[in-house]
Amino acid sequence: MALSRRGLQFKLAAAVLTFAALLLALRGLDGSGGELPIAESAGGGAAAPPGATTEQRVSSLEAQLAADPADPEGYGQLGLLYLQRVRESGDPALYTKAEGAFDEALRIDPENFTATSGLGSLALSRHDFRRALELGERARRINPQIPLNYGVIADAQIELGRYSAAADTLQRWVDLRPELSTYARISYFRELHGDIGGALAAMRLAVSAGGDTPENFSYVETLVGNLHLTRGAYGDAHAAYRRVLGADPDYAPAKFGLAQIEAGRGELASAIRRYREVVRVLPLPEYAIALGDAEQAAGRTPAARRGYALAHEQIRMETARGVNTDAELALFEADHGSPSTAVALARDGWRYAPSVNSADSYAWALSQAGRSIAEHMPFTGG
Repeated sequence: MALSRRGLQFKLAAAVLTFAALLLALRGLDGSGGELPIAESAGGGAAAPPGATTEQRVSSLEAQLAADPADPEGYGQLGLLYLQRVRESGDPALYTKAEGAFDEALRIDPENFTATSGLGSLALSRHDFRRALELGERARRINPQIPLNYGVIADAQIELGRYSAAADTLQRWVDLRPELSTYARISYFRELHGDIGGALAAMRLAVSAGGDTPENFSYVETLVGNLHLTRGAYGDAHAAYRRVLGADPDYAPAKFGLAQIEAGRGELASAIRRYREVVRVLPLPEYAIALGDAEQAAGRTPAARRGYALAHEQIRMETARGVNTDAELALFEADHGSPSTAVALARDGWRYAPSVNSADSYAWALSQAGRSIAEHMPFTGG
């Protein structure tokens, strides 16, 4: 028994409304790109060894800052590491720690670029796209020559539906220094405009620009798999995910991709096992919802309810940590709760950020509520 079309569509990594799939991956590419390396503090604390985990780098930098608490760049870098830990663990409590580190950096040095751009990344993670754009532009005024800050600006413009401006930003980034993150953003931009072939071409450039670090390979190859999955090329998607897991057997987004294929083929027992593995490591709301949908399709209603309850709890935790979760709640309510509540949430999201993704969310909520999309979403074609 296959999952519903909308249930599967919502969980594809192309849907950025939740940020937990594609844009988290894109922010992860930024963090792995080496543009803002963790600096050694003037306090002379011991640096993390080569190949250290993010947790080890956090501990090392915290020790350095304890020895030299007047180091604004150190606090900025610490904030970036906290954001990296969110991407690895899905723990929204770390947003508060990141914000505190960035704020401390700016208290010491109000013109600190790392902290200003980092706050922009944090705002993106919290879905505060207007604030992210403001901070990205401020960071650009401080130092317009650091390429990765253009990712903050472009991401915010895309999510606000300002596609012409985003195209200009991406072009400036390409002109300044084309790199892995640049091509990944261009791929996503093309995908939103229905150009899947162009999106795959951009990802091939991203692969060639990514170097040989395992983290970059996993991110990029999973995004390639997601694009194949979006266009229905399941064999190509399966091969891409398998290449990732051959190099990193525990990489959750690639496991999730394989589970999507299995669920779509009706191989529910295998999909459920894989979904459970993913959720144990990274309990993102859409991962938990996918698990619940698969359990429901398999006739395991109590287990499905547990999956949905986990998703709802994760959304609640994100809300408590300052994340705007209207988009997630709209889709969740449309499929598993009150369609009228979903319409109200999705309408707010559309008014705040009239993008392709918010339009999709609003249209689906209207459809589930039995309301006319044409009457409630008058497009001007502009």
